[in-house]
Amino acid sequence: MPATPIKIHRSNIGFLEQLKKNNNREWFNERKTEFLAEQANIEDFASALLTELNLHDVIETLSGKKSLYRIYRDTRFSTDKTPYKTHWSGSFKRAGKSRRGGYYFHIEKGNTFVGGGFWGPSPADLKLIRDDIAFDAQPLRDILNDKNFIASFGNLTGEQLKTTPKGFDAGHPDIDLLRFKQFLLIKRFNDETILSDNFVQQLAQAFKDMRPFFDYMSSVLSSDANGE
Repeated sequence: MPATPIKIHRSNIGFLEQLKKNNNREWFNERKTEFLAEQANIEDFASALLTELNLHDVIETLSGKKSLYRIYRDTRFSTDKTPYKTHWSGSFKRAGKSRRGGYYFHIEKGNTFVGGGFWGPSPADLKLIRDDIAFDAQPLRDILNDKNFIASFGNLTGEQLKTTPKGFDAGHPDIDLLRFKQFLLIKRFNDETILSDNFVQQLAQAFKDMRPFFDYMSSVLSSDANGE
């Protein structure tokens, strides 16, 4: 008899939809047992995703449970004081200094996606990336223009400068890439897809499709100024 697939269940999404309508501590505390049961399934899902990731990468995150973000919101510096997040999410860290980039998943009705890349590169890392682009942007453009990359992620996204970065020429032919401050890849999934039996494998494939970009960035960020 085939094993039951590890998947996202309607109840996992349904709990979040109810939480959106009742985002208060009293309602949540009365349903804490229900929440823990739904969260346990998400932990199993994340563990299955970690297993798939480790087939093609080396991940530092120890378990699916360790990958998950808490559902409790930090409201200290936010005008939105609702106490709970209304999505399931988690991230996986690649192991070793030579493997750069990270994987993120976000599950929410109408807003499910995976993301990866470099959310807040340090000034030193950003300079390395820009110097490499300014010297020869073609390796990066080849990745971004690959049909599989476009099918999965569309375009490179992330915050960009409105002006020219310091130390670079406004007329540089690759100024569009030089303006990036973040380097993010995002792939979205519809509500029907997230309930499918092979959704774990679809997320894992999306993460695998990020590897050429990660490998390029890892090469840039783990070499010295002489490219060694």
